Amino acid sequence: MITWKDVINFSVNGNLEPDLRVEKTEQEWLKQLTPEQFRITRQKGTERPHSGALCTSHDAGKYSCICCGSPLFDSTIKFSSGTGWPSFTQPIKHNAIKYQKDDSFGMVRVEVMCNTCDAHLGHVFPDGPEPSGLRYCINSESLQLEKQNE
Repeated sequence: MITWKDVINFSVNGNLEPDLRVEKTEQEWLKQLTPEQFRITRQKGTERPHSGALCTSHDAGKYSCICCGSPLFDSTIKFSSGTGWPSFTQPIKHNAIKYQKDDSFGMVRVEVMCNTCDAHLGHVFPDGPEPSGLRYCINSESLQLEKQNE
């Protein structure tokens, strides 16, 4: 289980190696993504709270990166945080997420990105539920839900 101490360590001392790397040019990303997906994932944007299609979804399945398809989160660790963005307590694998200090907008936060393609996903905070105490606050536009067959 990843803890806040691990998050800070990764953001300061470097991240785990991803299983795979996907790198594309800006033009290739523009062709693949919608304008809003590009703005959020490639330009570090944020969607308006409560506007994302996956914010209130509780369907079983895996949440993957909209850019490269890498699995990032499982529906079993999604929770309703009341913040207006999909929230998770842990990534699907320790090396699925990349952590980077973010001091934009006069705040100090930890940005989370897809470790495979560097897509901006959102931020992680130490105010989530136990046992991890983490809240991965993720833009819906950064994710695609692969629903589990019931």
